[in-house]
Amino acid sequence: MCGIVGAIANRPVTPILLEGLKRLEYRGYDSAGISVLNPELESVRTAGKVDQLAQQLDNTPLIGSIGIAHTRWATHGEPCERNAHPHHSNDTVAIVHNGIIENYNALKQELIDQGYTFSSDTDSETIAHLLHHLLQSTPDPLQAIQLLREKLQGAYALGILLKDQPNTIFALRQGSPLVIGIGIEEHFIASDSVALLPVTQRHLFLEEGDIAQLTTNELLIIDKAGDTVERPIIECETEAQATSKGHYRHFMQKEMYQQPQTVRDTFANHMHNGRVQDSAFGSNAHAIFQNVQRVRLLACGTSYHAALVASYWIESYAHLPCTVDIASEYRYRDTVVEPNTLFVALSQSGETADT
Repeated sequence: MCGIVGAIANRPVTPILLEGLKRLEYRGYDSAGISVLNPELESVRTAGKVDQLAQQLDNTPLIGSIGIAHTRWATHGEPCERNAHPHHSNDTVAIVHNGIIENYNALKQELIDQGYTFSSDTDSETIAHLLHHLLQSTPDPLQAIQLLREKLQGAYALGILLKDQPNTIFALRQGSPLVIGIGIEEHFIASDSVALLPVTQRHLFLEEGDIAQLTTNELLIIDKAGDTVERPIIECETEAQATSKGHYRHFMQKEMYQQPQTVRDTFANHMHNGRVQDSAFGSNAHAIFQNVQRVRLLACGTSYHAALVASYWIESYAHLPCTVDIASEYRYRDTVVEPNTLFVALSQSGETADT
């Protein structure tokens, strides 16, 4: 699961971007990178930890008041510097990307035929070159990004810098979450609100298909229909220390030990006489549960292992037959679903597209 951070301000943004990346380390990653625009697009990327990126930046400082940064979890291409983000096209476009582009092979071949050269094995570099290509015939960046959204298939979130737009960050959300932070004469983007807590607690979440244009003083959001819209601003109450390891050796250990309390907190407002109320699962849950005759769990990775454990509990306590499927396999199968089957989809990461 990749992490995105972006910032535009009246101060150097590299420290902000680095701190944001550190707060996204819990998501897991294998490489990291930063690009700033001042006035050229300059990048530093590395395989390994954010601390290694910070060390490289000590030797090769990036100075600028607008930039984007990324932590990558390899899906296409091995973990290495050339596959790390941000990806550039012709030194005029830089992008960071969270998600998967399903039709990137076809798009990549079209771009190669147009004369573009690829330096990485990622689907993400295809986005940078495609946007550069679209800008040649559609100079208006918002229109070009709308065309980009139409051509890309998959679930993704993007942060974009354009050399010809030196005072603007662009963002696009399609299937993967993206949050905007609102400061005083500064704006931020991130794939998780925890990355923005040190700089602002005023957040808004882009909705499906939204394109955002951010300057220091203005925020413009265009929805999937092409209309200018406003999204509600939320005062985030999460405490900054919630994203630190604390006294634990690593985030996995922290999450393991915090599971009992996390479950209690989740259901705290839906307990009665020691039992979880149906209302915890939605207003129609009680009526639905009355008709359930079997359960099917869909999950990936470690969530699949958790689903296997849950299937034992469901059969033991609810006395309902329960099957478990790997979600990425299930979506391509021609399955037979019996009536009154309750489906439970478990996300592997909180953002798993195929679940």
